[in-house]
Amino acid sequence: MEMGAQMVAFLGDILPELILAAGAIFVVLVALFTPRALQPWMAAVAAAVLIGAAVFAGFDLVDPPGLTFFDTLAADGVGRWATILLTVVGLLVIALSVEWFRPDDRQGEYYAILVFGTLGAVLLAGATDLMELVLAMMLSSVTGYTLAAFHRRSRSSSEAGMKYFLLGALANGALVYGVALLFGLSGTTTFTDLGPGLVDADPLALVVGFGLVVIGISFKLGAVPVHPWVPDVAEGAPAPAATFLMIVGKIGALVFLTRLVLVLPETELGWRPLVALLAAATMTLGNLAALRQDDVRRLLGWSSVSQAGYGLLAVVAIGRSDLAIPSLLMFLAAYSFGTVAVFGVVVKLRGLTDRESYRGLAGPHPWLMGGLLIGFLSFVGIPPLGGFAAKLLLMGAVIDAGYMWLAVLTVINSAVSLVYYLRVLGPAYLDGPARPRALMGRLAGAAVAVATLAVVGVGVAAEPLVRAWQRLGIFAG
Repeated sequence: MEMGAQMVAFLGDILPELILAAGAIFVVLVALFTPRALQPWMAAVAAAVLIGAAVFAGFDLVDPPGLTFFDTLAADGVGRWATILLTVVGLLVIALSVEWFRPDDRQGEYYAILVFGTLGAVLLAGATDLMELVLAMMLSSVTGYTLAAFHRRSRSSSEAGMKYFLLGALANGALVYGVALLFGLSGTTTFTDLGPGLVDADPLALVVGFGLVVIGISFKLGAVPVHPWVPDVAEGAPAPAATFLMIVGKIGALVFLTRLVLVLPETELGWRPLVALLAAATMTLGNLAALRQDDVRRLLGWSSVSQAGYGLLAVVAIGRSDLAIPSLLMFLAAYSFGTVAVFGVVVKLRGLTDRESYRGLAGPHPWLMGGLLIGFLSFVGIPPLGGFAAKLLLMGAVIDAGYMWLAVLTVINSAVSLVYYLRVLGPAYLDGPARPRALMGRLAGAAVAVATLAVVGVGVAAEPLVRAWQRLGIFAG
């Protein structure tokens, strides 16, 4: 009886992950034997799976289980918030996808891959073992390659998937080498023993091993030096799939990287300056490259690169500032909903991507351009939107950590980003009304509306959210 109770408790600790895994397999099997006319119903099944995982993750917020699954998974407060955010993003992407993929004979498989991709990001966010890191990265990457190239008859989609795959193969190869080196230095892969095992390790070897792991993590983040896939996927992948890929990797990778650095010893060389330089290079390169873009989807891709740099500020501050965890979660929420809002506008406009084509659209489509406006202003950091609260917290955190120059660079980069956002918004609002465009169905519009309201809501409710998030711990080892 006692063993049975322990098994039930053990399974309960990983119930959100089990729901996602079993649900994805169920969607695959049902899609295989479902006639084409009924394939759209797979969206509802996938949505039910994501809702179930989110509900049980929410139950865990009251009393998080902590470490589970033989100390390889952290089901703590931060991990469960990440799970809820990932499942909500998945639901919004499903809403964006229904009409977009309606002509596709294999749309049922698409929703299964979407759930598998969500599972990969959830496992990545909760990983407290280097081997689980590798498995989560593989699951997240393989589903990402498939989603990017899902329009198999589209040359741009195939090209995006191939570039994503080739860069992912190189980055994941570096990741595996880094994991092997850290294992050799510490004699273990679990975070509970990794920190003590690395205390007497050679500092140079430790930095090399960590650097190789960071290359793999940077791939999922869309950060320097393995960022080139981001604008290509943003432009060439199916727009709903691109929305998903711009978000879920960042959530999983940022939470995992935060866990990893907490167990690394502070050596003379140190991981903190490395992450700080990575953040500075990523935000600066992303913003400068976006200035030259006339394709809105490529612009959003480079904007996503710059946002990865901002997110890394929370990692720089972890362990030195009480604002690190709240700033991380605030950034992830604001960025996720803002990205769904702006990419959702592209989806609603049936993939309209030429910047000149947005000229005058605020006249015939005011509410739609309003979603684009709010999403862009949130990315810049204009109050009272979620992006403002996120950047304010991030800058406060890095100042606490002794990196004032990063806060100054964040302000400069935010000012630069306003320029390329206005290159889209200015003509849309200031030029004469354009003719109305054919729009996607109501579900896509609902997703844009929900995401836009969430961007505003996160900013308005920033104070109580920060108070709640300050009480959260993040378990590393």
